[in-house]
Amino acid sequence: MSQLKYVNFLLNVIFLTLISTISTIAQTTFGYEDFKNLVLKNHPTVKQANLFPRDAEAEIMQAKGAFDPKLTSYFDRKAFKGVDYYNRWDNILKIPTWSGVDFKLGYERNTGKYLLPEESPELIVVGLIVPIGQGLVIDARRNTLKQARLGRNYAEAERQKLINSTVYYAAKSYWDWWFSYQQLQLIREGYDLADRRFIATRERARVGEQATIDSVEAKITLQDREVSLQQAVIDLQNNRLALSNYLWSANEMPLELPEDAAPPLAGIRSIDETILLALINQAKLQHPEIQKLNVKIDQLFIEERFRKEMLKPIFNANFNFIADGFVNKPIYDNKNSFSLDNHKLGFEFAMPLFLRKERGKLQQIRIKQQSTGFELNLTRREIMNDVYAAYNDVRNYEKQLKIQEDATKNQAILVRAEQRKFDIGESTLFLINTRESKLIEMKTKVESLKSKYEKALANLAYMAGLTELL
Repeated sequence: MSQLKYVNFLLNVIFLTLISTISTIAQTTFGYEDFKNLVLKNHPTVKQANLFPRDAEAEIMQAKGAFDPKLTSYFDRKAFKGVDYYNRWDNILKIPTWSGVDFKLGYERNTGKYLLPEESPELIVVGLIVPIGQGLVIDARRNTLKQARLGRNYAEAERQKLINSTVYYAAKSYWDWWFSYQQLQLIREGYDLADRRFIATRERARVGEQATIDSVEAKITLQDREVSLQQAVIDLQNNRLALSNYLWSANEMPLELPEDAAPPLAGIRSIDETILLALINQAKLQHPEIQKLNVKIDQLFIEERFRKEMLKPIFNANFNFIADGFVNKPIYDNKNSFSLDNHKLGFEFAMPLFLRKERGKLQQIRIKQQSTGFELNLTRREIMNDVYAAYNDVRNYEKQLKIQEDATKNQAILVRAEQRKFDIGESTLFLINTRESKLIEMKTKVESLKSKYEKALANLAYMAGLTELL
């Protein structure tokens, strides 16, 4: 009778093993690279970050608007008691240029009984306004456009910073889910072993081949591992939900990670000091925080030039060629054509006597330059130390992982040896369960260290200002 039950027990074990194998084959593998590419493609925060350069381009377009040609037209009429006093119609096309010189083209037409003596019935004006003093080197519109163009680099740094942050926290969620999955498999494996051992021990105790207390010992071990199994299931569910926060479709619809999704086995990537030096150099040049501060320094330099220019007096020369209109007049009539004899000339001069506003603004800009320089030095130092610290964490986890893997192999040898001793009656069920539980714990720690190692690699890339390692 006992042999028959034992045979049935073995058949059940074989059946459960086949079911487990088929279930494993049917699972959907969800690797980290697939996950990361999905985040970079569809995550709303990444899409939001991709809007920053577009916003910077819109800012540049606005700044370029200061150089757009401008057409103005003015009409003024007066009539009183049936008398047509005057009709004045002035039209001016003004064309700004990068050099600060403004070209203009005008047309005037005046009619009426009471025009001023200097007013011509029809006049064509071609002229220019030249800033000889303030505005010759740089003016407000050039200052705005130059800073807007630098703002494009700032926006790109902001974009990269936000993407790096999103990928970093997504990677942490992925490797937490990866570990919880591996942990569940190990605990389930231990639970299945305890369950089979309990059934076998109970059957042997029932027929008198083993002490009844051994079945109690096996039952306690089974219950303890059942509690751990339930907690592992909850941990996996929660980590699956946390990972799903980063899964989105192309049309901004949230996705859920399928329950049958399984991570692949993690291959440990080894890094050395060559990678560290490359990351240090990359961080010095391309780290988003350093790029932002460099852009800010460049913008302040342009602003300083502009504020120095504001210390100069306003001195503008306005020169215009004028000619009568060609209505009902010969086109090649020299008396009506443009010449030096037909012109309008004017000068504009203005200057504050103390320049306190301008000098105060310049002083303020120079203070900001010093402050930003201090911030850049501090940020550069902190980034370098963060990279070194992150690299040390990676190397430390790498060493711990190798030690833990060796210790786990030795523990597995110890479990097998204890099993052989138990088979010949020289050990107890308690010792087998204890060593087996320790082996499961050590295997779980190996997977935990793998997860921490991968998260440390993600942290190293993030500290260097990258989405992934070089």
